Amino acid sequence: MDDVTELLDRIWRTDAAGMLGALSRRLGDFDRAEEALSDALTEALKRWPEEGVPERPTGWLVTTGWRKALDRLRRDAVGRDKLARVAAEPPPEPGVDDRLAMIFACCHPDLAEPAQVALTLYAAGGLSTAEIAAAFLVPLPTMAQRLSRAKRQLRERGIGFEPPRPHEYADRLPAVLAVIYLVFNEGYLSSGRSAQRRELAGEGVELARQLAALLPREPEAAGLAALLELQHARAAARFDSWGRIVLLDQQDRRLWDTAAIERAALRLRAAVRLGQPGPYQVQAGIAALHALAASYQDTGWADVRALYDRLYLLDPSPVVLLNRAVATRFAIGPAPALAEVDALGYRLAGYHLWHAARADLLATLDRSAEALAAAERALELATNPAERELMSRRVGELGRRR
Repeated sequence: MDDVTELLDRIWRTDAAGMLGALSRRLGDFDRAEEALSDALTEALKRWPEEGVPERPTGWLVTTGWRKALDRLRRDAVGRDKLARVAAEPPPEPGVDDRLAMIFACCHPDLAEPAQVALTLYAAGGLSTAEIAAAFLVPLPTMAQRLSRAKRQLRERGIGFEPPRPHEYADRLPAVLAVIYLVFNEGYLSSGRSAQRRELAGEGVELARQLAALLPREPEAAGLAALLELQHARAAARFDSWGRIVLLDQQDRRLWDTAAIERAALRLRAAVRLGQPGPYQVQAGIAALHALAASYQDTGWADVRALYDRLYLLDPSPVVLLNRAVATRFAIGPAPALAEVDALGYRLAGYHLWHAARADLLATLDRSAEALAAAERALELATNPAERELMSRRVGELGRRR
């Protein structure tokens, strides 16, 4: 029984999107599909220990779930009209279209962002309601209500469970990529009390990999997967044993997952060869330059700066220019970099990392009093516990210099 339970848990983790997608497409209702699949999992727990695991377990679960759904429809007066439409033949074993349909439905732009994230983790990532609640540091009833509301919105707004046609990807894919990136970032540097949640970051990486595999001709899907893989490869070096942030220039590169970095670089090169540049590919290119450099000092800073210029053309954000200024410091010099940072003041004065960047540059230029004031302002604005601890240390260092 324990072996079957573990197997079913693993199947749910890896194939939830496909199974729910197959049943939702046939039944036209996420709640009915979820209920049917839950019945099928219960049936599997009863039968598989004695009868053995089927040769195609996901197909067995979908077919059994479909039959359970038909039984419920026969008993449900509201569902009898639907019965004739869905009872003709069982859905086939889940495939690419089913998984795509579920992922794109979870990330539908008509849903609010919190609902998109929760549904994606639940239906496409295979996480339980309790796991999602714990990941986002909210009470279990709150997350349960959020999921229930999101599923109700799918039904009330008539959001279908068909994968977008290729010509629709340009409109729909950015939302899917953004949700997966948001999942990863919440784990990479948490907005809550915990500095990082590597399990949640890992879920983001896995979702990105799945999407890249489902859409092999979409270079931005591969670009996002490569970007997250490159960032996640440094996870073991990003925090010290006290849970404090270790900045890139101080990280022990021996702790990096070099095999993962090499695989991500190969993925990125294949995406770039498709000749359709996008912001995730460019960000992955910047991350690759950092990850493949022998040391922080040996990073190709001029190339990093040039890629930020390209990224700004695709995503004209002041944060992109702030990051470019960091590269300017090493490619050209701290004084030109400070000029670039100061030019962004009217747009980023409320952003803690703008003040942190100014503090570092001012300290490099021996303007200690100004550097301390900038660091103190960065500390006031920072909310992440690990970032606050880092800025507190920086304030202390600058204060001792005076």
